[in-house]
Amino acid sequence: MTPRVAVLTPFAFPSVRGNAITVERIARGLRSRGVDLRVWDVSAAPESRIEREVLAFAPTLIHAFHAYRVGPLGLRWARGAGVPLLLTITGTDANHDLFDPARAHVVRDALEGAACISMFHESMASRISEALPGLAPRLRVVPQSVFFEEEQVGPGSADGHGVVSSPAAGPVLLFPAGIRMVKRPLFPLAPLDDVMPRYPGLDLRYVGPILDPGEGDALLSALRDRPWARYLGAVPHHRIRRLLEGADVVLNCSISEGGMANSVLEAMALGRAVLAADIEGNRSLVQAGVTGLLFSGPADFAEQVERLIADPALRLRLGETARERVRERFGPARELEGYLELYGRLSGVLRGA
Repeated sequence: MTPRVAVLTPFAFPSVRGNAITVERIARGLRSRGVDLRVWDVSAAPESRIEREVLAFAPTLIHAFHAYRVGPLGLRWARGAGVPLLLTITGTDANHDLFDPARAHVVRDALEGAACISMFHESMASRISEALPGLAPRLRVVPQSVFFEEEQVGPGSADGHGVVSSPAAGPVLLFPAGIRMVKRPLFPLAPLDDVMPRYPGLDLRYVGPILDPGEGDALLSALRDRPWARYLGAVPHHRIRRLLEGADVVLNCSISEGGMANSVLEAMALGRAVLAADIEGNRSLVQAGVTGLLFSGPADFAEQVERLIADPALRLRLGETARERVRERFGPARELEGYLELYGRLSGVLRGA
């Protein structure tokens, strides 16, 4: 007998949002291990319909991703089905919503009602333990891994924006993230205004869905007078690999991260040089000077990005060390074993029985 798991997510594949990519990777892997698992996208149907379907599925446990968006539904339905709730928290949950006066009570109720709470890095466990010490025994860290879909286009084809197969005249910087305030998409532009004249052909590429219309409008406006920077749109995940492989430097400028940004992990797995904001979530992956570089402000960003642009050997060394680090510490087997152990314990199913 294997666990029968109902997975709830705020957005599901083929959405290119981080939660959707994470859930799809985990769901595919667990199904390959024999778990009877079904995913529900709570944004895609009325709650009443999803509730009927979940209860008809008769899960042995419910696994909800995102405490604020999905936690309350997961908790209510788990109680209705008489099964435990496993709640995986995101960076927004732990870094923002847990301390937001308007949202904190929703997140705390979900956390306190869950049988177990998983997160991607110990830094998030520490943050939750400090805020809610009583939850410490229920916290579990399951590090993320990397998954790339198979390319669905033929050799030499473009990504719909004419950039994947077009040769670059100069260094390529890639900003892969949903366009919203927490990712700070506007941040690199001013520092690069000063760097760009020394590197003709410099090409800054933004890729990701616009999740905050105001931030999206501000970015598009800022790009109008910067021909060396462009927004490529929400590229399907099966084409992200080619964009990453075509970049000399991959950027992360986030205010906060949930322990492990998918884009940073993916870039490292492909041996790309990463330049990331010096925040707790990024330090879980990027060891400064070893697996990438970190920056602490605009001037530092400009200095570090110029180091990477001007030194191909440095990019190669950082990228190769990052690739090996991902291979050693963030493989799919470790991630899947972590969830299998939690599923078996929470659902009372003995693995292998």
